[in-house]
Amino acid sequence: MKVTQKTFAANAARAARECRLFYFCGPDESGASDAAARISALIAAALGDAEKVELSGAELKRDPVRLADEARSVSLFGDRRIIHVRATGDDCFDAVEALLESPVDGWPVLIVATSATDKSRTAKLLEGHAHALVGMFHAPELASVAGTVRSMADALGVRLNDDQAQRIASATKLDTRTARSELEKLALYLDASPHSPRSADAAALDAICAVSEDDGMMPLVNAVLGGQVRCIPAELSRMREQDINPVGLVLALERRATQLVQLAARLGSRTDVGAFVQSDNSIFFRDKPDLERQLKRWRGAKLARLCERLVMLHRTLISDSRNGELALAQGLAEIARAAAR
Repeated sequence: MKVTQKTFAANAARAARECRLFYFCGPDESGASDAAARISALIAAALGDAEKVELSGAELKRDPVRLADEARSVSLFGDRRIIHVRATGDDCFDAVEALLESPVDGWPVLIVATSATDKSRTAKLLEGHAHALVGMFHAPELASVAGTVRSMADALGVRLNDDQAQRIASATKLDTRTARSELEKLALYLDASPHSPRSADAAALDAICAVSEDDGMMPLVNAVLGGQVRCIPAELSRMREQDINPVGLVLALERRATQLVQLAARLGSRTDVGAFVQSDNSIFFRDKPDLERQLKRWRGAKLARLCERLVMLHRTLISDSRNGELALAQGLAEIARAAAR
């Protein structure tokens, strides 16, 4: 069985009944993890109390037969088990192959594989298997995550309008796990429950929603990557006044560079960057002007060099913290000048 985030919900109950091996992959790690949690809950409801056994892909790469052993294992007290694997790429391929060759079905196995897609060797191995599910979770769009946020809020008894749901989705970087945590805090703040729902307002969101450290960094990030060289001194001064961590700032730049890489890949050979950015629903509307400006400046080999330069700057700050402020100022000025050219 093969599903995506659009078809998973409709097939989850049947998959939990019929499948024994679940492989969730794709760039939306939070969506894949949520899907694994949903399947685990459905299986646990059918099995009763079950022990959660956690394994990593690195462990299984070193010892491929361990997965089959854990799946076949029975404790002295007859405890039921659900095996959870957190893998990277195809590092659990040999372990999955050994499990499929086992004559015993064993306990359910749920794998969340980061940096893997439905084209990976493991996914291809499982695609035709009668009792396996492959779930491919693509990069989320703001509208889709906002809809998920509203559904989660409804389940907690919190009523949100579209703008509020989009605000939470954007503030949590489209990560539904973080969004769920924020909604749980909001439900407690409002004293909301499924039997006694409450409507949220802007004041409630301001009171409970975590303020991302990126919010204070983004003016400097946008000035650097947008080639606004004259703004850099003032922004660096503000950074010192607000005691913003230099390494944290470089991490924010790296996250934005990663986003630009993803957008450039989707843009392809098209030349109308503005139309592309405006039509891409994965971009928060307030970020669109900055991302359009940056995507016009950072493409192809130039974008690859930017990523390399940020990695080097990150290493410099970690290895020489005493001169970190000077190295940061020089590095940001170089990047801003490159963007301005």
